[in-house]
Amino acid sequence: MAADVDKRTPERERRNGHNGQKSPGPGSWFRRGMWTLLVVCGVPLVALGIKHYQDSQLLKRHEEAVRALGTEGLFLFSSLDTDHDLHLSPEEFKPIAEKLTGISAPVDVEEDVADDPNGETLVLEAKMQPLLLDSMTKSRDGFLGVSHSSLSGLRSWTSPAVPSSSFPASQFRVFLPPKGRGEVGDTWWLIPSELNIFTGYLPNNRYHPPTPRGKEVLIHSLLSMFHPRPFIKSRFAPQGTVACIRAKSDFYYDVVFRIHAEFQLNDVPNFPFWFTPGQFTGNIVLSKDASHVRHFRLHVPSNRSLNVDMEWLYGASESSNMEVDIGYLPQLELQSTGPSTPSVIVDEEGNVIDSRHGGGEPIQFVFEEIHWTSEISEEEALRRLEVTFYPFKKVPYLPFAEAFERAAAEKKLVHSILLWGALDDQSWSGRTLRETVLESSPVLALLNQSFVSSWSLVRELENMQNPALSEKARLHLEKYSFPVEMLVALPNGTIVHHINANYFLDQTAMKPEDEGATFSFSGAFEDPSTSTYISFLKEGLEKAKDYVSQ
Repeated sequence: MAADVDKRTPERERRNGHNGQKSPGPGSWFRRGMWTLLVVCGVPLVALGIKHYQDSQLLKRHEEAVRALGTEGLFLFSSLDTDHDLHLSPEEFKPIAEKLTGISAPVDVEEDVADDPNGETLVLEAKMQPLLLDSMTKSRDGFLGVSHSSLSGLRSWTSPAVPSSSFPASQFRVFLPPKGRGEVGDTWWLIPSELNIFTGYLPNNRYHPPTPRGKEVLIHSLLSMFHPRPFIKSRFAPQGTVACIRAKSDFYYDVVFRIHAEFQLNDVPNFPFWFTPGQFTGNIVLSKDASHVRHFRLHVPSNRSLNVDMEWLYGASESSNMEVDIGYLPQLELQSTGPSTPSVIVDEEGNVIDSRHGGGEPIQFVFEEIHWTSEISEEEALRRLEVTFYPFKKVPYLPFAEAFERAAAEKKLVHSILLWGALDDQSWSGRTLRETVLESSPVLALLNQSFVSSWSLVRELENMQNPALSEKARLHLEKYSFPVEMLVALPNGTIVHHINANYFLDQTAMKPEDEGATFSFSGAFEDPSTSTYISFLKEGLEKAKDYVSQ
């Protein structure tokens, strides 16, 4: 019997396992595998079902909204509905509440910013000369086809919204450099750009700007002196604010900055009208603890014949037609009336000896002269800001006359870009070109090696008075087609090669059958537009040889 027991024990152990539990059989493993497979396959199906349900509900709400509000009413609703869920949150409804009540909600400020009630105050004055309507292209035919309501906001904006305003000096600490950026020539993003190839552009169908936060608050307050609806983050690149230290002393910084922002001028029921200056440029001299501001200025440069882009919608949807024009704004400027001064003055023992609110003659302040221990020119500081916004400006783009002089001296060709709006500001006409091929490393290298680069406005060449330059301008204009023409010219102005931007973009558009030939791992990676532009430049070099040999 003992032998029988011994014989059964191994069999029982094999059947029950080492821990006394039953080992799973083939059927159990099969069932577990099926359950796992069902879970793996079921989760995506459930997610797909939820997504389909949400989309159907959103479509249903959209149809209900159209029935309730009509197309134009839904357009207004959508301009407030920033997350596009067809529901208005309190934050989204805030612009309407402020419009109806006339009371603005307090804005967010940086957590570590606390204004000193006894600190210094800076007074700024706003100056403006309105846009010259006859500088717009559409003025040439008497604004034919342009409704009066479309331009109502533009026509009525003839003076600053706030001619004068006082700011605590401490608020300007946003212009102080961050850690690691305290040397002359250092640049940094004061308000970073949030646009990239994945985000695309910001929507056009908006009336009111989003609530500014952090460092945006001061910039928003400054631009609000011009117009009540500034958008600190522009719809298109470049976007944001960049600053650069031009000079420093033991106690002060001179900071140069550049802002890309825009205004929306129209009120409901008119469709949005976007007013986009080419750039805002300025500088501030402030103490390193931001307790004192010696000087502040912000302005739209007016040295070009055209300096503002304008776009306005003609329908109640994001995909509606947009009209585009460009014009000249003679002046839009903020300037400090003098250095910041304390509102309360105390003697050495801490006793108040004068107050602005006490009446009488104000005390005259005497400020020490600032001796800069290190500095660069304003031109160099502005160039560094420009390169930060526009990497293609790593290659210098010279004025028309200077480019041909340099090309003759260096025995190079002129790489010239002729366009309707500016290449290196907010203008849309050269946007695709500057954001793609012109900033690519191979193109930059070839331009730097063999060309002198320049860009010009069509209107400036049309108005060229200098006899020698007017002939070069005429040769350029003969080859020009709207909106942008890229040209290769000899130093004497002869055009040896040219290509229109629209044709260039058509040529570089990706075709499925070309994908295999476009990308190669055998050499340096080049996208179609880069390789096509390099071919254009090299063809210009080859064609120039024929002219030289004649």
